[in-house]
Amino acid sequence: MKQGIHPEYQLTNVRCSCGNTFVTRSTVSEIHAELCSNCHPFYTGKQKLVDTGGRVERFQRRYAKTQAAQEAAKR
Repeated sequence: MKQGIHPEYQLTNVRCSCGNTFVTRSTVSEIHAELCSNCHPFYTGKQKLVDTGGRVERFQRRYAKTQAAQEAAKR
């Protein structure tokens, strides 16, 4: 490896949105994660909606419109 071209590899604090924190190594000093092994649905077996950018609300609004249109068509 060439000397002087690689970033410094240091201890890093990782914080999850669920409140879990752990230490690992990285080139950055702090990482904020949305999911970790304590709250990820694959590892916990519990369903959790991860809403990035309001996708769930947009889907629910579109679904409500189609339901209303189907009800109106039945009448």
